[in-house]
Amino acid sequence: MERSTAGWGSGLLGVLIFSGSLPATRVAVGGFTPLFLTAARAVIAAALAAALLALLRQVRPARRDLPSLAIVALGVVAGFPLLTALALQHITSAQSVVFIGLLPLSTALFGVLRGRERPRPAFWLFATGGSLTVAGFALWQGGGASPAGDLLAGDLLMVLAILLCGLGYAEGAALSRRLGGWQVISWALVLALPAMAVAAVATMPEDWAGIGAAAWAGLGYVSVFSMLIGFFFWYRGLALGGIAGVGQLQLLQPAFGLILAGLLLREPVAWTMIAATGLVVLCVAGAKRFA
Repeated sequence: MERSTAGWGSGLLGVLIFSGSLPATRVAVGGFTPLFLTAARAVIAAALAAALLALLRQVRPARRDLPSLAIVALGVVAGFPLLTALALQHITSAQSVVFIGLLPLSTALFGVLRGRERPRPAFWLFATGGSLTVAGFALWQGGGASPAGDLLAGDLLMVLAILLCGLGYAEGAALSRRLGGWQVISWALVLALPAMAVAAVATMPEDWAGIGAAAWAGLGYVSVFSMLIGFFFWYRGLALGGIAGVGQLQLLQPAFGLILAGLLLREPVAWTMIAATGLVVLCVAGAKRFA
């Protein structure tokens, strides 16, 4: 009972940390380009991860684990951060967090494909319902302040980001059975470090003096918390409280993200966003139940 309570608490803290990722990214792209932001956050997190791995004397992963680590790096270290940063140039963070409601479903779908499971028909009904909800929300907001082309570009980038992140989560979950949860993200960061370091140098800002404190704070948050520390609490929660139970806490992330976007960035949170988030959460919860 005590271990389960600790697991739920740790998992909830992990979800809260991840919920601040999109608002922090929205702030950071006000001073940095999406390419530099993606590379810089990975370099900073990788440096911290490498120091931690060395300090705790972790054994290097086997060669057979490298392809899986590469997939994790592609989905979580590079793909999701870059695509969300690009998307947030077209849409607000409040709009983008609605798509995060599809992340548990994306992870489950890749888990089904990887594990060759056979979900019950109800799973696909909920999955379709969630997808239609997101599509309907995207069409509804077409008359907003941003041009329709910007909204479409942001929506497509967010969908691709969710797919890549789901792939990275599913592959990382399977690999964590051998390496451990926090070790997976740490080794993935180290594996991606050379490429990310080159990208960071190539995309460095020409005028550092023009970057405001808010952008630096956003970069610091997504580097230290979103890219590293959040995974520590998340995987600890899954280990102590159970993957099936604690994993449902991820469904709260869109609601937390909307609250943060409204409170910290003073972005308008329309009733349609709240309604879409609620429907997506219900659909994903049903899909997970019948998977």
